[in-house]
Amino acid sequence: MPVPSREDLAQAEPEVARKLFRSGKFFKESTSGMCQGRVQTNLLALDKSLAEDFAKFCAANSGPLPVLFQSEVGQFTAPGLTQTDSDVRTDLPAYNIIENGEVTHTVKNIMGFKEFLRDYVFFYQGCSFTFDQSFLAAGVPLRNLEHNTRISVFTTSVKCHPVGPFKCQMDMSMRPIPRDLVEKAFKVTLPLTKYHGAPVHIGDPALIGVPDVNKPDYLDPTVFEEGDIPVFWACGVTVVEAVKAAKPSLAFSHFPGNMYIADAPFQSQDDSPADVKVVTLCEKPYWASVTSEAVVKKIKQLEGFIAEDLGKRQIGNLLVPDDLLKSVLALSHASSVALTTGFPCFVNNKNPYEDDGPPGAIAIAMMLQALGKKVDLVVDKTLYEPLTTVLEALVEQKVLARPISVVQFPPEGEQDTLETAKKFLLKAGTTAPRYDHLLAIERAGKAEDGGYYTMKAIDVGRLVGGIDWLFQAAAEMPTVHTSGIGDGGNELGMGKVRDIVHRDIPRGQTIACSVASDFLMTAGVSNWGGYAVAVGLYLVSTCPIHERYRRRAVGFPPSDEERQRFRSALPDVDRERQMLQILISHEFFDMTGTDVLHVDGLSFDDVHVKKIEQLLSVIGEE
Repeated sequence: MPVPSREDLAQAEPEVARKLFRSGKFFKESTSGMCQGRVQTNLLALDKSLAEDFAKFCAANSGPLPVLFQSEVGQFTAPGLTQTDSDVRTDLPAYNIIENGEVTHTVKNIMGFKEFLRDYVFFYQGCSFTFDQSFLAAGVPLRNLEHNTRISVFTTSVKCHPVGPFKCQMDMSMRPIPRDLVEKAFKVTLPLTKYHGAPVHIGDPALIGVPDVNKPDYLDPTVFEEGDIPVFWACGVTVVEAVKAAKPSLAFSHFPGNMYIADAPFQSQDDSPADVKVVTLCEKPYWASVTSEAVVKKIKQLEGFIAEDLGKRQIGNLLVPDDLLKSVLALSHASSVALTTGFPCFVNNKNPYEDDGPPGAIAIAMMLQALGKKVDLVVDKTLYEPLTTVLEALVEQKVLARPISVVQFPPEGEQDTLETAKKFLLKAGTTAPRYDHLLAIERAGKAEDGGYYTMKAIDVGRLVGGIDWLFQAAAEMPTVHTSGIGDGGNELGMGKVRDIVHRDIPRGQTIACSVASDFLMTAGVSNWGGYAVAVGLYLVSTCPIHERYRRRAVGFPPSDEERQRFRSALPDVDRERQMLQILISHEFFDMTGTDVLHVDGLSFDDVHVKKIEQLLSVIGEE
């Protein structure tokens, strides 16, 4: 009787496939596409002494390691998954033998280890092969099946949550998905958390430490068709990385792509969740994030609220739709952020800086700190002392609960050049970026002639250091992203709309900033943009869809205590009033040059209080 082909097994009963594997057929051949509609699982067998820690490790990393069944010691069947004839020691196409953390060889079965296996526990973990049929039913093509290749698996830079001896980086499977079907692929897999669930990264492989998408660490390269985007799912091959770290004397796993096929039917979801929005953040290289439609609508409201042009500066055409959303999502993915601010308006004052910018920067910094990110305020030499003094006073008077680091650029004794900026943006002694994101708020921006101009076209360049160089250097670093917030067209980042500033803003030909940011937020008052970013960060960080995607489905969702910490970091009217009073006491004046409680000529109590309350109202009841 001829041996069935892989195609013949597409609709076969699992028992038929297992018997073929038991007889040595399909050695090292992928089970993707076999026994469609049935559950497939990854497998790991560990000595009982390690079982408890590994079970906790799986619970802490449920994306790559969703446990469907954990056996008793020495149990070789999986009740609940398989009712018919089955023996986990023989019923996979291939097994890896792992000795002292290293895969030493691959075998057709593990019956030669009977005596050891009496003291072993088997972990059956959900596999993304299970939902292949759901993709096809939704019209999402699978290139590995089309081209008869095994799915690509990569070891990434994403760290799993450690437990005991188990600590490792996550492996991810990659599927090329047509760009217009990425959101559908996300929706199809979002509810399927038993089988790794929704993707954990969409687009640019460099952001997860994958140097070449055509050179997988495991299995085969996958063919891309025109318009395909690399989409990554948490992968059960992570068990291999975990065992490498723990270094047990002997362990067993499935050979990558060679799964245990259970009798249990795959329970598909008839209705994919509608409240999902994939948001493109960058085009070259392509990178996207994900949140809910509800959050997208709320951030759109924030964008509209901050655009109110009470100063009549004709900023309406400087708005870049959805850049607030994109900036917030990009910041959410960052682990280290540099914020900068400072616009000198009063050239004859000891402290030449206005009071628009620092409050917004501090509001963003507070939220980023609450979210667990590293934050520095990077400023030039002129601003360093006055801003440091103000921040110390804010902590001393308990307006701020914790200090915010201030870093000077260029560092003392170094030249104000692009080369200095490139060096500054790297971690010492490495080629790794020091920051993932740079954000400028109400920061004087360099014009085309090299000057730095106020709205009245007064050149204040002698008071401005070369923070612009950092943004220009970041533009050459693909994994570093930038945001700008401004209210007139002369601020750092406004180079993104330079031609519109030339056309629509008084004196625009002179004052327009020539340096662009990736994302640009235009506000009636720049501080409002800072408050909106803080509120937006809160919204995405408390969105379950985005929150899981951001942490790559490793670790745990935020606790009630953590969520309360996020909420406490939101802009607060009383705190903002105290902050403004302290800024004014240190001669950070309103643009009118007076020591009244105003920002940009608008009364704090009459105007800014209402704007803060309006922005907070978007959050609604929780």
